[in-house]
Amino acid sequence: MKLKPYILVVAITLFIWGCQSPQKKGSSSARESTATAPPNNGDFFQKISPDLGITFKHSIGDHHMDNLVETVGGGAVFLDYDQDGYIDLYMSNGAYTENLSDGDHPEGSQTNHLYRNLQNGTFEDATEKAGVGDEGYGMGMTVGDINNDGYPEIYITNYGPNVLYLNNGDGTFNDISKKAGVAGDECSVGAVWFDYDNDGLLDLYVGNYIKFDPEYGYFYAPDGFPGPMAYDGQLDRLYHNLGNGEFEDVTEAMGVSNPDGRAMGVGAADFDGDGWVDIFVANDHMVNNIYHNMEGKGFVDHGTKTGMAFNQAGEATISMSVDFADYNGDGLIDVFMSDDTYCSLYQNQGGGVFKDMAYPSGISMAAAQHVGWSSSFIDYNNDGKVDLFKVNGELKHLYGQEDQIFENIDGQKFEDVSVNLGAYFQEENVGRGACFGDYDNDGDLDAYIVNLDDYGVFLRNNRGNENNWITFNLVGTESNRDAIGALVKISAGGLEQVGVRRSTTGYLSQNDHRMHFGIASAEKVDFVEIKWPSGKIQHMENLDANQILTIKEE
Repeated sequence: MKLKPYILVVAITLFIWGCQSPQKKGSSSARESTATAPPNNGDFFQKISPDLGITFKHSIGDHHMDNLVETVGGGAVFLDYDQDGYIDLYMSNGAYTENLSDGDHPEGSQTNHLYRNLQNGTFEDATEKAGVGDEGYGMGMTVGDINNDGYPEIYITNYGPNVLYLNNGDGTFNDISKKAGVAGDECSVGAVWFDYDNDGLLDLYVGNYIKFDPEYGYFYAPDGFPGPMAYDGQLDRLYHNLGNGEFEDVTEAMGVSNPDGRAMGVGAADFDGDGWVDIFVANDHMVNNIYHNMEGKGFVDHGTKTGMAFNQAGEATISMSVDFADYNGDGLIDVFMSDDTYCSLYQNQGGGVFKDMAYPSGISMAAAQHVGWSSSFIDYNNDGKVDLFKVNGELKHLYGQEDQIFENIDGQKFEDVSVNLGAYFQEENVGRGACFGDYDNDGDLDAYIVNLDDYGVFLRNNRGNENNWITFNLVGTESNRDAIGALVKISAGGLEQVGVRRSTTGYLSQNDHRMHFGIASAEKVDFVEIKWPSGKIQHMENLDANQILTIKEE
């Protein structure tokens, strides 16, 4: 079917809501900073922390890793909390906790941290000023605009009560966890914002892990402490947004009650293209749950039916994280799940059925050398095909492993090209969460990686923008303002791509909210089709490459 012309009202919308072109480092809008981003050293990905002002060190809460909760680690999110057009960085931290931590209390601060992007390639610590230095035992995070006022909120999962920070729009936040009814008091790990009933308000799914018992001491000696199956699981929670700053627990009513689950990473996407966002729960040592959305009226677990409950060998795995993209260009959303062995690349066959292609695609043999935690689909080189960035680290010991990038070869194969992309990929770290986004607005995707009980790593992408790109900042009106759940299709240079606007990505983390597409050598995007969560479909044509466009739902 022929697309509608690029009509005037869309052009006016783009003008009113702003079209941001990338600003060079050191531009007149940059604020002063005592830090200085290092010059380009020629590596594709260059480690530039702590020089750019990010000095965060993750803590497990004490001096020795001696229980399962401490292995979970922390996450990180890229978010534009002050809406200045540049993404900021927030990360979670462990903390000394009674009946969990053992030994002496470590020196120094053990809070979460927020770093503000100064628009010149550096950051400043804004934790205290913003009021987001949560002192709980932090795990994961997810970001979303719960009241559609244009400023994103932060939800933090903890061992113990969780925290919801309301963005005041002036650079500060308030803790509204108890008032909102989403604090809980469990061992929460993954969480995701999504609008399950398409009412324009973001709802919240929280994945809970284990009922930790500090007195239980039976385990295989080389492991050092008991594993997840030694403890009872915990019930996940689904919270419905009531629109007044409060949420209702609808877990039982909506059919997502699984008291035996041991959730790690969780995600949400419309797997079958029916217009309703489904839920993926990656469980530790258990089958995964794939909750099919019954038009906002309830959920049914289709894990076995879809083929994603187990891996390619028909086994339940130590599932860590999940992410979504159309890696083979057929217009269907595929799924990648990282684990401690071969990982799973679930290719969408249509009709709600998936096939694990991790082995035939070339991922499994290389992935099995490491334990995978956060994994995200990103087009690191802007060639128009999404690749995979996989963060690795040992399970129960502080042993480092190298991270990996799998390059997408024509939508059929993936090749581990890590060693060719920079000195960083020869380092061994105990990786956990990671987020990806264009922090300097130069057209390629950078990365921040949380390392367990160690300093994090900021990787600047130096060469991805040698190819062309386009980025969309979607603003919902009838849909939720973040447009979470929107499906975007583009055509450029004869190549069609499909992307889904998602909340949580990878393990305990969240990527840049803007939708980034590499378009190789194409200088124009021939057409764009946006299917908003409301069901509205919007078209645009003939857009120039290498720009960030803010598009409002019409």
